[in-house]
Amino acid sequence: MSAEINNREYRQQVLKELISQLHDGKSVEEVKDQFAAVFGNVSAEEIAQAESALIQGGLPVSEVQRLCDVHSAVFRGSIEEIHQPSDPSKIPGHPANVMNRENRAIENLIRKIRTMLTASSPSDTAEESLKNAFAQLSEIDRHYSKKENLFFPYLEQYGVSAPPKVMWGVDDEIRDLLKNIRRDLQSKPISQIKAQAENLFNKISEMIFKEEQILLPMLLENLTQDEWKTIAEESEEIGYCLIESVPDWKPAKSAVQKQTVTAEKGKQDGVIRLSTGMLTVEELNRMLDALPIDITFVDKDDTVKYFSQGAERVFPRTKAIIGRKVSNCHPPASVHIVEKLVEDFRAGRKDHEDFWIDMGEKYVLIRYFAVRSHSGEYLGVLEVTQDIRPIQAIRGEKRLVSDSETSK
Repeated sequence: MSAEINNREYRQQVLKELISQLHDGKSVEEVKDQFAAVFGNVSAEEIAQAESALIQGGLPVSEVQRLCDVHSAVFRGSIEEIHQPSDPSKIPGHPANVMNRENRAIENLIRKIRTMLTASSPSDTAEESLKNAFAQLSEIDRHYSKKENLFFPYLEQYGVSAPPKVMWGVDDEIRDLLKNIRRDLQSKPISQIKAQAENLFNKISEMIFKEEQILLPMLLENLTQDEWKTIAEESEEIGYCLIESVPDWKPAKSAVQKQTVTAEKGKQDGVIRLSTGMLTVEELNRMLDALPIDITFVDKDDTVKYFSQGAERVFPRTKAIIGRKVSNCHPPASVHIVEKLVEDFRAGRKDHEDFWIDMGEKYVLIRYFAVRSHSGEYLGVLEVTQDIRPIQAIRGEKRLVSDSETSK
């Protein structure tokens, strides 16, 4: 056991040294041999544990993120495969299979766009086709959102927190690159965005490799069939990336069905007594879901306890986030803002804070409120989100009831 501990400590120290070298300007090529010598025969899971230990020790996620390209350069084609008795990635409808299908579709679209970019003299029609192709590629946001809102919460429950944070940071870099290219295509000639596009494609390709050779083996190692089933059921809410006809995966009957029956029975039972009245669980659920706002509640221990399920959500929410620490629900680039806000609420320095974001068709107002007991004890944070674009468009007065067709 002491030898294992010494090995773990040694590997963590090597990772720190490699990160320092990358920070000082060394290239991936210059450090990959040193990485391979220490980690070449180590599983992806063990590398993830070493990275987690560094982050828990205070090393910023952004620094650990520098190792991503080193992983790919060293392990391409040689990471130990974690084989299951029946490979879930081959089962139609299984989330692992869906991930791989989406990745193949992304690769196919990138090949198509590369061909467009190499055209000798692009016409106006070709430029329009290119814009449409990049618009299609923006569906990659759904792919990453499923990863961040469905896969990552379960890994965190199993103590795997560093790789999700690092991967989320790279996902956001890809989102930003794609957004910038789509913006530049409106005003710049194709020749001026080729370098940007190639950088984007390389990052996406590296992410595909990391998903299939690092993330997926960790998921298959840890998640139960019931958890995979929950992910499959909730994936449709976020949507699919560049693929259609995802079959309904039906594993053998398990605890999922039993839990569902119990939940349905519990939903019908009991009355909740409130200070100004009483409601059944069904009435309370339906009332909250009918509100034209999204509600999320985080308790005093910074744990997500509840979210409403209105017809049109602004941001994706899945049941996998229940019990998740709020710091893990936000991208690494913005998590410090959330942590500071929660700390101000807890300390009583603030009672509310508002943010607003222009998201094109939607103009989103995000409001945070400190929730306190009658005696002033901090109980948690309420997040209220709403698309206020329709409200901004209101003019004049409306005093008559709409007909049944327009009020649906």
